[in-house]
Amino acid sequence: MTKGLYAILFLFTISFFSCQRNTQKDEKTPVKSEMASCESNLPSRFGETTTGLTIKQGKADHKGMVWIKGGSFLMGSADNQGRADELPRHKVELDGFWIDITEVTNAQFSAFVKATGYITTAERKPDWEEIKKQIPPGTPKPPDSVLVASSLVFSPPNHLVNLNDASQWWSWQKGADWKHPQGPKSNIIGKDNYPVVQVSWNDAMAYCKWAGKRLPTEAEWEYAALGGLKDVSYPWGNEDIEKGKPKANTWQGNFPNKNTDWDGFYRLAAVKQFKSNGYGLFDMAGNVWEWCGDWYDHDYYESVKNKISHNPTGPTISNDPMEPLVPKRVVRGGSFMCNATYCKGYRVSSRMKTSADTGLEHTGFRCVAD
Repeated sequence: MTKGLYAILFLFTISFFSCQRNTQKDEKTPVKSEMASCESNLPSRFGETTTGLTIKQGKADHKGMVWIKGGSFLMGSADNQGRADELPRHKVELDGFWIDITEVTNAQFSAFVKATGYITTAERKPDWEEIKKQIPPGTPKPPDSVLVASSLVFSPPNHLVNLNDASQWWSWQKGADWKHPQGPKSNIIGKDNYPVVQVSWNDAMAYCKWAGKRLPTEAEWEYAALGGLKDVSYPWGNEDIEKGKPKANTWQGNFPNKNTDWDGFYRLAAVKQFKSNGYGLFDMAGNVWEWCGDWYDHDYYESVKNKISHNPTGPTISNDPMEPLVPKRVVRGGSFMCNATYCKGYRVSSRMKTSADTGLEHTGFRCVAD
C-alpha cells in the first residue's frame, strides 16, 4: 500500500479489502508478497456507530438450511499455498450445527429491514470522533462534504495497473449501500436471489439476531466448506479452479482490467449458479466474501497447535500486525474478484480479515444455528 493511497483513504475515512496484497516488478509481472493478504493496511471506515434500534431475538427457522453432523478435522492449509496465518494445521472437534445452504439474499435481507427498520452501516453518516481513534494522531479532519453515507464499489480500469495501488479498482461513492451496491444509480430490482452485499459485520450480526441465528465460527465455516472431504484445497477437491467446468464465480484473465467471463459472470452472480459441495452448500468459494463470528488473530493457529480445540470461537481479541489499531473480524471464501494470479481467497483454508464496520460490493454472509 503506497503512502499516498493510505493518506487518501484516511482523508475519505473508509476501509476496504480487495484481494491478495502483492508486489509487482512491472505491470505485466505480478509477484506475490510473503505478507500476502486480502486486505491491505487501511483504516476502519466508520467506527462503531449504531442505529439506535433494539433488534428482538428471533427464533430460527431451519428452512433453507442443512444439518452438518459433528466431527473432527485438521484446520488450516493442506497445500503449499497457505499463508503464515493458515498454519500450523491443528485438530478441531465440532458439535453438529445448521447452516444456510446459500448466502443471505437480497430478498431475505429486505424482509429483515422491513420488519425492523434497520439502517445499515453504509447508510449512516461517518462518526469522526470514532474514526480519530484508529488513525495517526494529528490527521486532519476531512471536510463535511465527504463525511457522508457512502461505500466503496468496484470500478475496474481498462488497462494494466500496479496491484499495490488498490485505488485503481475501487472508488468511493456517496449513496452506495445494500440497495445500491454499485452506487446510487444502481439497484437490486429483479435480484432477490442475489447475495446481499455492502453489509458490515455489525449488519450481519443484527440480521442473525432477528433470524434467531448467528454467524458461523471460522472453524464451522471451514468444516462446512470442505463438504466432508479431507486434505483438499477447494470445496470440490484439488482440481485447479480453471480446469474442467466452471466451479465458482471468480475472476479469469488479468485482474483488475480484463475478465474473460469464462465462468459466465463478470461481477456478482445469483446464488446456486454452480454445483454444491458434498454437504449441499452453494458458493462456499467465490461470489462474495462471508463474515464469520471470530476476531482475527494472525498468530491464533500457532497458539492452539498442540491442543484439540472443541467448538472454538477464536481469539478473545483482534491481532493484525498490519493494522494493530483496527480490530478485525474474519471473512472467508473469496469473491468474484479473486484471481489465481492475484488472490486465491477461494481456497477453503484462506483466512482474510476486515473491520466490523466495513461493507463492500463483494461482501456478504450466511448464518448458522445450533
